[in-house]
Amino acid sequence: MARQMEETPLAHAPRIAVLSGKGGTGKTLIAVNLAAVTPGALYVDCDVEEPDGALFLEPIEEMAVPVEVPAPHFDPDRCTGCRICVDFCAFNALAFIRDVPMLFEETCHSCGGCVKLCPAEAIVEVGSRVGETVGGVSGEVHTLIGRMDVGIASGVPVIRALERREKEVDATLTIRDCPPGNGCQVMEALKGVDYCILVAEPTIFGMQNLALVHELAMYLGYPCGAVLNKCLEGEENPSEAYCRERGIPILAEIPFDRQLGKINGEGGVVARKVPDYRTRFTELADRIRVALAARVYEGAEA
Repeated sequence: MARQMEETPLAHAPRIAVLSGKGGTGKTLIAVNLAAVTPGALYVDCDVEEPDGALFLEPIEEMAVPVEVPAPHFDPDRCTGCRICVDFCAFNALAFIRDVPMLFEETCHSCGGCVKLCPAEAIVEVGSRVGETVGGVSGEVHTLIGRMDVGIASGVPVIRALERREKEVDATLTIRDCPPGNGCQVMEALKGVDYCILVAEPTIFGMQNLALVHELAMYLGYPCGAVLNKCLEGEENPSEAYCRERGIPILAEIPFDRQLGKINGEGGVVARKVPDYRTRFTELADRIRVALAARVYEGAEA
C-alpha cells in the first residue's frame, strides 16, 4: 500500500498552510524552518499585516510589485445627485455631502456595483494602491512576501496577488504562512491548499485557539495535522488532549528550549544552525509528505 501511495502524485506541487488561532504560537517558526529543510520550496508570507518571515530567511529580494484595487472615481460634471450609488453601497463607503459625492476608500470593497448602476455613467474605476508583493531567494528557498500599506482595511487583495504570483515559481512545495486567527484573510490564504498545519501552545488558551483554526479547516474540508510548540516534559498539555480526543494527527512536538528561543529571537533559522533541529524539521516534512500521499491515495480509491 505504501508503494501505491507514493506513486499517486498530486496534479501540482503540494501546497500547505500553516495556521494558528493567535499570534506568537510559533507559526512562522514552523513555516520558515520547513521551507529551510525542503530544497526548492516556496515560502509565501500571507500574514500581510505583520510579515516577518523575511526577517528569518533574509532573502535576496527582487523589485517590489505594487498591488492595486479598482476604486470608484466621480465625474462631477456628469453626476446628477441621484444617490443610487449611495443607497446601493452596503459598506457605507459612499456619501453625498453638500451634493458632492465622497468616497471613503478605507471601507470600499471594490465590488464595482456603483459603476454599473450609475444611470449617468458618472463613475469610472481607477487603480488604488493597497500594498505590494516581493519575490526573493534564500539559499535553496524561494520567497514571496506580501505587505499591506499603512491604513488599508483588508489584506485580501494582497494575498490574492501572492496566490497569482505562486504560479510563476516552479516549486517542489509551497508553504503559506497564514495570518493568525480565522478571519477573511485566513480564509483567502487557505484557498487551494492541500493540507493544513495547526500550530498550538500547551495551555488552555492555546487549546481554545487551536479549536478555532481546527473548526475552520474542518468547515472548509481541509485535512490537517497539529504541531505542538513550547512543550514542557511531564506537564499537562490541553492542546495535546484536544488533538487526541478529535483524532487530529500530532505531526511534531517542539520543546520549550532556551537555545531555540535565543536563535529564533535573534532572527535565525534554527534548522540551519542546529543539526538536531534540522533533523526534527526534516522528519516533520516527511510526515507531511506521508499525509499528503495518504490523502491522494484515498481520493484515488474513492
